[in-house]
Order: sequence, then C-alpha cells, then structure tokens
Amino acid sequence: MNLAVAGRIARRELRGGVRGFRVFLLCLVLGVAAIAAVGSVRVAIQQGLEREGAVILGGDGQMEFTYRFAEPDELAWMEENALEVSEIVEFRSMVVVDGPEGPERGLTQVKAVDDLYPLKGAVVLEPAIPLAEALGGEIPGAVMQRVLIDRMGLEIGDTFRLGTQEFRLTAALEREPDSAGGGFGLGPTTILRTEALAESGLIGPGTLYETEYRLALPEDADLQALEEEAEALFRDTGMRWRDSRNAAPGVERFVERIGSFLVLVGLAGLAVGGVGISAAVRAYLDGKTQVIATLKTLGAEGGTIFAAYLMQIGILTAIGVGLGLVLGAAIPIVAAPLLTANLPMPAAFGLHPGPLAEAALYGVLTALVFTLWPLARTEQVRAAELFRDAAAPKFHLPSRRYMVALGLAVAALIGSAVAFSGIPTLALGSLGGIAGALLLLVGAAWLVRRAARRLARSRMVRGRTALRLALGAVGGPGGETTSVVLSLGLGLAVLAAVGQIDSNLRNVIAEELPNDAPSYFFVDIQPDQIGDFLSRTRGDPAVRRVDSAPMLRGVITRINGEPAREVAGDHWVLRGDRGVTYATAPGPDTRIVEGAFWPEDYDGPPQISFAEEEARELGLELGDRLTVNILGRDIEGEITSFRVVDFSTAGIGFVLTMNPAALRGAPHTFISTVYAEEAAEAQLLRDVAADAPNITAIRVRDAIDRVTEALSGLAAATSYGAAATLVTGFVVLIGAAAAGERARVFEAAVLKTVGATRGRILASFALRSAMLGLAAGLVAIFAGGLAGWGVMTFVMEAGYRFEPVSALAIVTGGALATLLAGLAFAWRPLATRPARTLRARE
Repeated sequence: MNLAVAGRIARRELRGGVRGFRVFLLCLVLGVAAIAAVGSVRVAIQQGLEREGAVILGGDGQMEFTYRFAEPDELAWMEENALEVSEIVEFRSMVVVDGPEGPERGLTQVKAVDDLYPLKGAVVLEPAIPLAEALGGEIPGAVMQRVLIDRMGLEIGDTFRLGTQEFRLTAALEREPDSAGGGFGLGPTTILRTEALAESGLIGPGTLYETEYRLALPEDADLQALEEEAEALFRDTGMRWRDSRNAAPGVERFVERIGSFLVLVGLAGLAVGGVGISAAVRAYLDGKTQVIATLKTLGAEGGTIFAAYLMQIGILTAIGVGLGLVLGAAIPIVAAPLLTANLPMPAAFGLHPGPLAEAALYGVLTALVFTLWPLARTEQVRAAELFRDAAAPKFHLPSRRYMVALGLAVAALIGSAVAFSGIPTLALGSLGGIAGALLLLVGAAWLVRRAARRLARSRMVRGRTALRLALGAVGGPGGETTSVVLSLGLGLAVLAAVGQIDSNLRNVIAEELPNDAPSYFFVDIQPDQIGDFLSRTRGDPAVRRVDSAPMLRGVITRINGEPAREVAGDHWVLRGDRGVTYATAPGPDTRIVEGAFWPEDYDGPPQISFAEEEARELGLELGDRLTVNILGRDIEGEITSFRVVDFSTAGIGFVLTMNPAALRGAPHTFISTVYAEEAAEAQLLRDVAADAPNITAIRVRDAIDRVTEALSGLAAATSYGAAATLVTGFVVLIGAAAAGERARVFEAAVLKTVGATRGRILASFALRSAMLGLAAGLVAIFAGGLAGWGVMTFVMEAGYRFEPVSALAIVTGGALATLLAGLAFAWRPLATRPARTLRARE
C-alpha cells in the first residue's frame, strides 16, 4: 500500500466535485444534526437546572415533612446550620366562589408561605405589586395562577373561600420561582399566608399536607455533609432532604431519559442514512469501475486503491459531520426564545461540546460501518472482473480483515450508544431493534425480488405489459429494490412503532380504565365527618357505590431491624412516605394469597398485611418485621398476610394495612371513592362541600386528563424524532430514484424502439414504485408493531393491541412516497429520444 499515491488519487478524484455524494452528505448532515440538537437541548436544560438549582428549590437546602410541622429539635438543627429558614405548607383544597347559580368550586394546590418566601428568586405578579402587599389586608390576600382565575370567573379584587376562610384575590400569579421543583400537581397554584389558614379548618391532625423548610446556607456550606447529618438524625422520622445540587430530580430524570430516547431515535435516523450512504458509495464506485480497472492494470495495489477511496470518504464524512454539527448546534440557539418561553424549567442554551462530540462520534462510526463493505470491493476484485461487473455487479464477501474492522466499528457504535445513553437496557434494546429491522428489511427485499421474478414469468401477467415490465424491473439485478425497501422501510418502521406505542398508551389510560371507575376521590374527611358523609353519599339514588378507608402516611424505615434501603434497595415503596390504613377485616374484594388476616377483635401486637406483588419485589416473607414511622412514632409489626392490590382500578388501594389497635390514637382522616352517575356529580359535590368545606374532591377524569396531556407532549417529542428519521428515509429514497434515472433512460429507449407507448412506460415506472413502497410499508407495519409490543409489554408492563388506522396510513404513505419519487424522475427518460440514447451505448 502506497499512501502517498493514494492521497494523490483521492485529491484528483475530489477535484470533480461531490455530485455523486449529495445523498451521502445530506443523510450524514441530517442524522448528525438531529442527534446534536437533541443532545444540546438536553444538556442546556440540565445545566439550567444545575445553575438555577437554588432558585428552583427555593433555597440552598430543604427539609420536608408529611402531615406535620417540624419538631423543636429539627427546627433547632436548621437554625443552627442555616442563615435563614422559611416555612411553606402545601396541600390541595377547593376554591369556592359564589356565583349566580350557587357556589362554584375548583381544585387548587395551596402554597401557604411566611414572610421570608421566596428565599431565592422572585415571584412575578400581575399587577406588579410586592408579594407582601398582595398577601396582606383586612381580608387576607391571595394570588393564583391565571388559568384558575379564568376557570372560576374571578376578577382582581373579588373574594373566594378556602374551607371556611374568606380571601381576596389581589393579583394573578405569573411566575413562581420554585414551580419546577414541585413535581406533578393536580391543580393550579394559589399562594397565601400560613397564618391566614388558622380559621379555615383545612390544617389539622391527620389532614393531608406537607411542610417544606427552605434553608439559606452559608456560601462555604458542605451540602453533602449537611445531607448526611440530617439523614442520620431525622430520616427515621420521615424527613426528606433535597438541596440545590438536585433541585428537581423528577424533571432532571425525565429530561435525561427522554433526551436519551430521542438520541436513540436519532440513531435510527442515522441507520436510515447509513443505507443511503452505502448506496451512494456503491453507486459512486460502480461509476468508477473503469478508473479502478485502469489503475489496477497500471499496477496499483488493491490496498492503495482502497486507501484512496477511503480517504475520499473520510474527507466527505468530515464535511458532512461538520455541517451536521453546525446545524445541530445552531437549531437550539436560534429556537432558544421559543423554547425558553414554553419550557417549565430554566435552560442554558449555547454551544455545548459534549453532545456535539457525541453526535460527531456517531456520525463517523455510522459512515465507517456503512462504507467499509462497498469499499472493500475495490481491493478484492480483479480488473477483469470489474470490467465484467459493469453491467450487473456480483456479490463479493469482503476479506477477513475488513470483516473484523467492520465488526469493531459496529461494536464501537453500540458501545458508545450504551455508554452515552445512561439507560443500557433501553439502548441495547433499541439498537437490537434497529439491527433486527434492517435484517428483516433485507430479507423482505430479497423476497420481493424473488416473488417479482416468478410473477413476471407467470401466466397471470400475460397481456399486462406494464405490470410485467414493472415486476421484471423489481426482480431484476442491479435495481433499486433493496435501497428503497431499506431506507423507506426503516423510517416507516420507526414511525409505526411510535404510532403503536402512542395509541396503546392512550388506550391504557382512557379505554382500559375499569368500567366502574370512581367519579371522585374525597380526601381530608375528618373522623367526626365520615358518618354524615357516608349518609349523604350512600343515600343518593344516583350513587352506585361508596368506598372509604382511614388514611395515614408512614415511612418504612427498617426491615427486620436493618435499614430498609440497605435490605431491599431503592424500591418505590421505600422512597418517602406511603399510604397506611387499618381494618378489622379484609374488604369484600380483598383476596388473601398467603397467610391469614387478623381476627376482628384482635388486640395483640401490631400485625401487617402487605401487597403481594410489592412484597415479592422487596423480597419480603411472612414473619418479617417492618418498622413504620407514622407522625414521628415508630411502630414495628409482623407481616402475617399477603394480599392482591390492583392499583389499576382507580379505586382505593394500600400497600400496607395494619390492625386497628396498632394505630390507636394516631391522628388521621378518611378518604373515599364515590361512584356516581355523571349527571349527579355536580350536585353531589355541592352538597358535600356545603356540609364540610374542608373536604377536598379530586375528579378522577381531570387527573386522567392531566396525565394524558403529559403523555401527549412526550408522544409529540418522539414523533418529531421519528419524523426526522422518515425525512432521512425520503432523502435516501430520492437518491435511489435519482441513481436509477440513467438505467430508466436506457430502458425507456429500448421499450420505445420495440413499440411501447409513453403511457405504458409511465405505467410500468409507476407500478414498480408503488410495489416497492407497498412492500416497505407492510414490512414497516410488522417491525413497528413488534417494537410497539416489546415496549408496551416489557417497558410499560401493559397490554398491547394492534392499532390499524396508523398502520393503514403508513402503508398508504409509503406507496405514495415511492410513487411520487419514481414519477419525479420518470419525465427525463420519457422525453429522451431512443436513437440518441442507443447510439451513446455503442
């Protein structure tokens, strides 16, 4: 191998321009740009969350408690370590407005604050008045988000009620600095003073609320050391620590995961582009057959020729990757104003080297993977064979060293995706799906060619000249069948998978809810109110069913005397507090699968009935002892039974149930689910609220709508990634059609010479394009359906049902796309004079 000679050949070849590599460059640019843009947005949000961590959290650190205020020793520790401590109380309640047709009610997330709020950042109000002024007044002031103001028909200065306390609306809440760190809420926010709730009846023993103590710490404070000290002192009392290093863990985790998923979708786009890259290199080298043969005749070694064309591909890859990086970096910066206005969290848009380097690595490895095979032909095949190959290239298996290099490149690509994604299982599954889809499409292309050849010779097509010509072209050697089926099929497969997953998620949420789902969840029912509540609801003929249960919250701190997380890991049951109830006997729908429930008159040591599935995941067995901290009190009980808990019913379900004596004297409230006719829901809500204004009603359908809205945003983001993959597929499709134009010119000339009309030739071109599109669409439906089933079954752990509407649209779209691309490049062959074309072939 002579690298100097190879370099001169490459330089002289590139003087002719990049006309044969337009598809190569465009595919590479699109794939790299998509991955770079998604990665840049992800890093921008992560850096924004990190930079504004204290503002998002509302302080440098935070200690959170459930259903109680901090104890004196906890407050003393905070005051000893912090410069300032701000107390916030959060809970759900009902805003009540007296309207012309009676009281109107709306769910709200109440944030009761003190004079120090906010420690970090600023609240933005309309009109622009200080928060202290907005929350003052003879009638306590309050501010609320505009969506709730509009929903309740309020004007600035109007009054409304929370519980039994009247408030005056003084301003619209345009922005609260700590909103991104609060997680998912069921209602818009209302901010007021904590002391204004004293006469509201909303805060009492056992009611559902959380207290958050925001800490302003010295600049040199060691957050890690403070967290460890606070955890060691107060974790078993139900305290939860957060600080500015991870102010919005749910948001950050979501952004990281959706960003990683979209990068994997972008890799699917690069795989589609890889098909185009491979086809472009193969077509370019086919056009250079005589040049390669001449070089070999003059004594050039195969390695030298391989190096020359590898250098060309390397230079063009660098250009394509560079353009893709510029485009991918520019898109988020240009769109920054729009993204900033719509994102619910801060983002630091700018040039981020990390995602750009990741995208560049993916681009280079993809180009290498898809060009090594066609490039290997230049070294292995003899000059005479290359001359004979000019009309119909034969299949050649590359030599061992190229196969090893190809394997190493594929391994590097897979390893990079797994390492950068942060979700190895998802990355491996996605890449395995892409590889499987490519193999499936290659097999489908082979079957299509084989079937077309057989049909072209069958009696069925005799007399149907256009159809027979189309079948012959699809099944013949050197055609565009493989390129079209691969490029368009993979793009459509990604889109089909997204469509199937989106449809099935909506089915799970909307259609697969139980037929007898509750109308309302009622919470914060005091023990002295539960009798009247049940009398009102169960006495209503429009109410089909009422379930109720006592409600406490507890933290599982120990398993058999050992710290719970050390024993069972970071299971969701052990993260923070969980619902706890008590019962004298199992309910009518309760199914005990192991052990036995305690007797109705049991008054011995605490016993626990645990959810069977969660117990299995935690590794619990009958006889194990759990320590549960409830309102600062440790209660240790023995697991005596496992029972089935089906959380999908949208009804009441508790992981942990105890015997009544174990919780005797613990302050608590009741929750209830009410199943009523839709027409009676409004009156039921009015009656309950009139009798007990402290009770909060959560409409199940509204909660489902919020989840559906969030999933719609996720589906939209994924659809954009799939659309980018599909656009790349169309580019490859157009490239294949353009590359086949020269062959069609010759074919049309021959057909005209033997008497074929333009209409018949055009029909032949159209039929072959539609056949290839139809084949690509059908395979895409199968691959997309299989991917959708895998995601729903193994990732979402839900049922799967094939969705035919999007599948039909994909088949139709695939056939139409190839038809239009084929026809777009049919006019020149139809317009060319046969004599001129045939003389050029002499």
